Amino acid sequence: MNNIIKEITPLTQNDCFTIFSRVKNDFDFPLHFHEEFELNLILNAAGAKRIVGDNVEEISDMELVLVGPNLSHAWSTHNCKTEITEVTIQWHKDLFDDKLLRRNQLSFIRKMFERSGRGILFPRETIERLYPRILAIEQLQGFDSVLELMSILHDLSTSKSMRILSDATFNNEQILNYNSRRIDKAFEFMNANFDKQISLKDLSKLVSMTEVSFSRFIKKRTGNTFLDSLNEIRLGHATRMLIETTHSVAEISYNCGFNNISNFNRLFKRKKHCTPKEFRENFSGTRIFI
Repeated sequence: MNNIIKEITPLTQNDCFTIFSRVKNDFDFPLHFHEEFELNLILNAAGAKRIVGDNVEEISDMELVLVGPNLSHAWSTHNCKTEITEVTIQWHKDLFDDKLLRRNQLSFIRKMFERSGRGILFPRETIERLYPRILAIEQLQGFDSVLELMSILHDLSTSKSMRILSDATFNNEQILNYNSRRIDKAFEFMNANFDKQISLKDLSKLVSMTEVSFSRFIKKRTGNTFLDSLNEIRLGHATRMLIETTHSVAEISYNCGFNNISNFNRLFKRKKHCTPKEFRENFSGTRIFI
């Protein structure tokens, strides 16, 4: 699993979702996973190849796929020779509270989210009916766009003939269930204070644990050390600043809590497989945060 990278998305805890749309000639993002849900609409890419978990298929000219948290996925150009339209919507896995999802009216969405852990491909009839609304969602603003996303998800959840992509026996090693108020509290603190100096001592005191105990605890529950977790949060904010602002790389490094720009550049390249400058230069299309 070493060739699968963990994507650090630019979503913050204050966002509901982000929508990213672009027209391009090829797929260039490697096999990856992330903690957010992702809905991918891909048009005019007949002959491209989709990888979701252990499922690998050549796709047609129109497809819509829902990928659950921490499920490895990627699209490759393969035999596609046309200009591709790609729209990606990402949202936090806790955007819809579990208690809300257990209400009768949201039971279909809850079941769809549960199945998305193996990836869901929607039928062409559903795509033809919903893709104009997906393309138009970025034209909406504020609460209206959130309501429209919920409405689209509901319509998807009642779709007939949706197909599960990854085999039931596929062992996704990246799946991690924190299920811990202490971890949640620690991550909320890091997200709120990513631009400040944060120590293991600060977080240990926050969750009423010793430094040694909390260090072992966060590693066991998340698979990352305290420092790795903090750096991932900071890098997520950095990618967003690279997209949304004209600040220099040095300014962004400092504003995200990295006091050493060389360390920032090294970490960024290791995680994103490009330098911050290359990331900004290669970014194309529009990304909107709601």
